[in-house]
Amino acid sequence: MTRFERWSVWSTSAATTATGVGFFWTKYLVESSDPWAVVNHPLQPWFLKAHILVAPLMVFAVGMITTRHIWAHFRSGTPHGRRSGIIAFLALAPMVATGYLIQAVTHAGWLRAMAISHIVFGTLFALGLSVHQPVVLHMKKKRRAATSVRRVASHRTRPHAEGALPG
Repeated sequence: MTRFERWSVWSTSAATTATGVGFFWTKYLVESSDPWAVVNHPLQPWFLKAHILVAPLMVFAVGMITTRHIWAHFRSGTPHGRRSGIIAFLALAPMVATGYLIQAVTHAGWLRAMAISHIVFGTLFALGLSVHQPVVLHMKKKRRAATSVRRVASHRTRPHAEGALPG
């Protein structure tokens, strides 16, 4: 994955998660003092608008890495970060689908089902992705350390030229 692709996925995912959490907070956790209020908090429409604007950028960024990163690592059986990557990827499709359906569904029961599903899958995606990077970095660090130890060990056991004794 290129630096731009990594930056695109992480920045758009962070922005989408932050605006989603902000919207959730203002819609479901804050109560307005006005019983006739349409919104619970003045920032509620802003979080929603920002979420709707940034989420398609996240979908584009993940789409950008799907073939070269996600699918390639899945097919090759790359072990590090596999579970967290699969969790994030499997949560992505229903998260996106429910996000679009929330904007199109008008029946109150279906709208509630889409909202709950979107929150659940969005949380799974965010958790999977937030675990994915530290796991991958930890495994890369362990692999580098093991490689450098092997290099040092093979250097010490290698026969020296012209009959010199190893030092």
